[in-house]
Amino acid sequence: MNIVVCVKQVVDTEAVIALDGAGEVELMGQTMVIDPYSEFAVERAVQLKEELGGTVTLLTLGSQDCLAAVRHGLAMGADAAVLIEDEQWTARDAAQAAALLAEAASTMGADLVMGGWKSGDTAAAQVMGRMAAIMRLPLANMATGLSVEGGTIVAECEVDDGVETARLPLPAVVAAQQGLAEPRYPSVRDVMRARRRGAEVRPVADFAAASKPTTVTVVSRELKSGRCGGRIVAGEAPVAVAETVRLLAEEAKVL
Repeated sequence: MNIVVCVKQVVDTEAVIALDGAGEVELMGQTMVIDPYSEFAVERAVQLKEELGGTVTLLTLGSQDCLAAVRHGLAMGADAAVLIEDEQWTARDAAQAAALLAEAASTMGADLVMGGWKSGDTAAAQVMGRMAAIMRLPLANMATGLSVEGGTIVAECEVDDGVETARLPLPAVVAAQQGLAEPRYPSVRDVMRARRRGAEVRPVADFAAASKPTTVTVVSRELKSGRCGGRIVAGEAPVAVAETVRLLAEEAKVL
């Protein structure tokens, strides 16, 4: 089974971030890691390879700096990697990213295309769905379970207030949700091996989708304000209740 897994590099989700003068996330001094949702997809792909045989190839869009995320996936057990090298990748919207990834994946003979259902930075939750539409493949979104049965996959997908089980013919696209697989910790030996392995680099200019115009322009970004401290309303119960209702209505404006 030939599995292609789309991975993304993001700022460590535990990091404290700041914006620069242009409203972009300041990357200087930040630790860059593989996106957690990409990692769920990589782990399940490697598990399927171990169960059924085949190959796992990582696919990412980004600059040479994004090879750190690729090396992590290789250390987890992926066999190869492809980097669509694009110095302007952070300026591309979801439609552009999906078009580029879909164009590349379409040339790789994939039986299964996987990736995170969203990313830990923008949380746009668009790329995998757009890829499925472009490639005209069925999509299992927010997958928390995945098995292969002959020429089909059975996916358990998170839906409102429950889980939906769906059977899809291969080839297909699977967007991973937390719970699909528990990512392994690569051994030191695997990490060192991954550092010596490279990725196939394809210049973004080689792709027809590179000329696709931007459809979304970010006007501005701002960080959430810090959470305010709580307030204790003192007094006898009737008075305290009345004051609490007033505060909720007039200050919090939630009533």
